[in-house]
Amino acid sequence: MEGMSYARTPRVKIRELKDDYAKFELRDTDASIANALRRVMIAEVPTIAIDLVEIEVNSSVLNDEFIAHRLGLIPLTSERAMAMRFSRDCDACDGDGQCEFCSVEFHLRAKCISDQTLDVTSKDLYSPDHTVVPVDFSDPSGEESSEQRGIIIVKLRRGQELRLRAIARKGIGKDHAKWSPAATVTFMYEPDIHINEDLMETLTLEEKRTWVESSPTRVFDIDANTHQVLVVDPEAYTYDDEVIKKAEAMGKPGLVEISAKQDSFIFTVESTGAIKASQLVLNAIEILKQKLDAVRLSEDTVEADDQFGELGAHMRGG
Repeated sequence: MEGMSYARTPRVKIRELKDDYAKFELRDTDASIANALRRVMIAEVPTIAIDLVEIEVNSSVLNDEFIAHRLGLIPLTSERAMAMRFSRDCDACDGDGQCEFCSVEFHLRAKCISDQTLDVTSKDLYSPDHTVVPVDFSDPSGEESSEQRGIIIVKLRRGQELRLRAIARKGIGKDHAKWSPAATVTFMYEPDIHINEDLMETLTLEEKRTWVESSPTRVFDIDANTHQVLVVDPEAYTYDDEVIKKAEAMGKPGLVEISAKQDSFIFTVESTGAIKASQLVLNAIEILKQKLDAVRLSEDTVEADDQFGELGAHMRGG
């Protein structure tokens, strides 16, 4: 319709927030924006990961390529990744990818000198840059566990040795999964569930129990005093239609109506630890805004070409 604006302002409500986990609601937008945000979080938020390994000595049971691959998958703290340069675009080192602006250097030296097996872990990686280090998975409560020694790279027996130099660079998950800051990012449509109370009252208590138990997840429950069927956890519904099929089998079609709210989504974000889950979401929003700005600029350029023809292209150097 002429004069009508379709612009909407999405709203976000945080439900749960930890360093490596976030759960939030995204409302007043559509699935295209929700999915774009999800994809950016997985594949386009930059982190730092080991990209080049030079092995000096390796007498372990694992070959050089296997160790290099394991090193690349160790998550590194990447709070300053957004400010770093991509190695391919770095003019300080002419794209060599080994300068302070686009890389971080690590060293590892380990040798087993006892009869007990030596675990070489991510905590044995040393870097002079204390802002980029392997992610610490130790228990903050101080309880001893195997994870306190870090991620195991290789195990050495007596006399075996590993010495190497590694270069970590900025990258994105689209290029390689080792640069993805997200362990998992999911979203679901928020369910809208309505029970036909008049039809429900025609069921016996046993029929109500049978109907409630037909749901694979605990979406419904029966009030112990009033014997009314209640919606206790709508978000537990998995869109399996089991309760709808059960109602039809009982001869009560329309007992419940379930639909997905097309403008409301529930996000679950788990970080690898490279950056905090909250920062992952904020960085993804910033990158998505940059992409939208680029699209808007491209559209303006096309309009300028349509208006000024060859002059517009000439002004851009075309």
